[in-house]
Amino acid sequence: MGRHRPQYALGPEWSSMTATPKTHLDVNTLHYLVESVTDYAIYMLDVDGRVLTWNPGASRLKGYSAEEIEGEHFSRFFTLEDRRAGVPERLMARAAAEGRTESEGWRLRKDGSRFWAMGSLHAVRGEHGDLIGFAKVTRDMTSARAAQEALMESERRFRLLVEGVVDYAIYMLDVNGTIVNWNKGAERAKGYRTAEVVGRHFSLFYTPEDRQSGLPARALSTALREGRFEAEGWRVRKDGSRFWASVVIDTIYDEDGRHLGFAKITRDISQRKAAEEALAESERQFRLLVSGVVDYALYMLDPNGIVTNWNAGAQKIKGYMAEEIVGQHFSRFYTDVDRAAATPMKALSTAMETGRYEAEGWRVRKDGSLFWASVVIDAIKDEEGRLVGFAKITRDVTERRNAQLELQRAHEQLGQSQKMEALGKLTGGVAHDFNNLLMVVSGQAQLLKNRVGDDARALRALDAIEAAAKRGEDLTRHLLSFARRQRLQPTAVSLTERLPALKELISASLPPNIELRLNLPKALWPVEADPSELELALLNLAVNARDAMPSGGTLLLRAENARMEEKGDQGLTGDFVVLSISDTGVGIPPDILPRVFDPFFTTKEVNKGTGLGLSQVYGFAQQSGGRVTVESELGRGTTFNFYLPRATSQPAELADDAPVAAVTGARILVVEDNPEVAEVAAGLLEQLGHKVKVAISADAALRSIEADRPDLVFSDVVMAGELDGVDLARRLREAYPGLPVLLATGYSQAVERLGDEFPLLRKPYQLPALSRSVNALLAPPPDPDGKLVPITQARRARARNSAT
Repeated sequence: MGRHRPQYALGPEWSSMTATPKTHLDVNTLHYLVESVTDYAIYMLDVDGRVLTWNPGASRLKGYSAEEIEGEHFSRFFTLEDRRAGVPERLMARAAAEGRTESEGWRLRKDGSRFWAMGSLHAVRGEHGDLIGFAKVTRDMTSARAAQEALMESERRFRLLVEGVVDYAIYMLDVNGTIVNWNKGAERAKGYRTAEVVGRHFSLFYTPEDRQSGLPARALSTALREGRFEAEGWRVRKDGSRFWASVVIDTIYDEDGRHLGFAKITRDISQRKAAEEALAESERQFRLLVSGVVDYALYMLDPNGIVTNWNAGAQKIKGYMAEEIVGQHFSRFYTDVDRAAATPMKALSTAMETGRYEAEGWRVRKDGSLFWASVVIDAIKDEEGRLVGFAKITRDVTERRNAQLELQRAHEQLGQSQKMEALGKLTGGVAHDFNNLLMVVSGQAQLLKNRVGDDARALRALDAIEAAAKRGEDLTRHLLSFARRQRLQPTAVSLTERLPALKELISASLPPNIELRLNLPKALWPVEADPSELELALLNLAVNARDAMPSGGTLLLRAENARMEEKGDQGLTGDFVVLSISDTGVGIPPDILPRVFDPFFTTKEVNKGTGLGLSQVYGFAQQSGGRVTVESELGRGTTFNFYLPRATSQPAELADDAPVAAVTGARILVVEDNPEVAEVAAGLLEQLGHKVKVAISADAALRSIEADRPDLVFSDVVMAGELDGVDLARRLREAYPGLPVLLATGYSQAVERLGDEFPLLRKPYQLPALSRSVNALLAPPPDPDGKLVPITQARRARARNSAT
């Protein structure tokens, strides 16, 4: 298809401008003007939204050349979410109705990257007012939007900063000294709430004698004249009490130099003033004060680092009595590693050169135990500047450090959880669409087997197709499990009773050079889990361990009961069984460990793994109300810990399923809006000997049933229209209580609200599974009295009665 460059379509108002070429733009001039613009994407659309023209600005902004894009629908520039929401169509409709419309939002370039766009869409009409297309103008506003967000964030943080300060009263005055705002520090320092003080003059806080002397007015006058006013003095709180305040008043101007008011900062320094007076009053009181401090180790060192005195806090923190430590070198509080690195002497050298040394690190008590210390060393000099020693302050901040580390771990766990949740939503959607495709492939393969006869080559090809479809089914099962969208059937499971089956299951996946050990105590609690998914998870872990031990080793499966306290390491509370699978393999590198549960992530060779095994384990554990964790050490092996909730009921005895009688000749209505899937479902049911009708929607199914009631309704869950499969089943249960309904789906959120209301067949299903499900609904229950009538016999009797 050759490149088509149509002329720009102009309305009557433009056409009239071409009559006077000296003063108006003609069509060619307008064309060159649009072509010269590179900062704006300017292009025309036809009435259906297909691109007709394309300027260089559009190529630069969106990445498409004119040859690539002309004739394509402009909706390809919109995100998937906007396309699903019908945004392109709504914009065209609004522009057609109102003449123009503007919008902002994320748009897509050719390479898939996103940019924030500001666009306008103008309806273009012909000479007779008929709509002939649209003019589209788009500009990349990503940088401007980011700058605006950054400015808003900066302002928000500044407001939070001012509001969060509680040690300083920070507030604004207008040009007359009237208070216009009030922070929490001001409320704390002066006792007034915001509503009580905003709008009043700031002289309210001064003493009567200061107000009488005109101090508030002089303070503002000085700030206005010199740009700043600083002072200390008595101020009055709401309750009448006084405090010694450090005050700063700064003059505030706008960009044009106009005086807007004053910024006032007040700090209560009563304690500092009292401390200075107390220090000046008596050195004896200072020594008593230091001796009474028990949360800080306060002591002096001589210039060589020898301890010269010792307070009660030092004794409490480090364990030495004064007589044991005075005269000893302070390096004995450091670890062997720090002493070997000369850390104590470096600390004194830094304090001597800069006046101060601050650090945190491990320190040693008298009994040899370690604590995390916050250390400050100040150089002490006499009046002539000569070094006379050091003042050393040490505080035990072990608890604070542990709390910080715990907070950091919590943030890391939150980030991992959010990442897994996002990946889960994505993979769940992919699995849904993939299952419908697999249903068509595997179903047609099953149908073709009856048609190829004894053609061995064709049968081998169909077997290969079915095997590939089965592998695709396993992949989607893993995806749904990771996404926590797999429909589980949890029940009470006794791991000890299933020990022989578990051993057989895992042993089958291990080579002879790997020894399997199982340690499941008899007192182990039953767990609440889906047995088949649990076995799959254990098998995935066993296969993962096998691949980690190419030269052989030991695989240990053990379990124990665990009562998790609130806010435990795994964020779990209650009774759990911890199932641990340990190997003696090569281990997992630390940089890879956080990614082992990501879908499709694998370190194995091509065709050696899908990267979904551990994803299934993770999703199953989360969906079951538990957790899975991993610990690994290179060269030592890996352990996966599986936390499963304790069951509240006792496990049922294992029993074989009773055989279900085969039923043929039933009339079955297939409800499926996908023609290919409907064809496969109908073909499989006909192969089972049933008579099949197809309805393409729930409404069509209701009309068909009203006209001719079938023996069974087989419906997909996800369908277009007001009613999905679950809604249809509930409608049929109310209208036709005796009509059995079988549902099928690859994945649907609607199933999450289904529970056990209706039987469900998971796509892609095989012929035997379909047969069992249909027979279970159509076959009569055991009839010891012989009073039940077969379905075909009942149908013939009903037909005879209708005829007579």
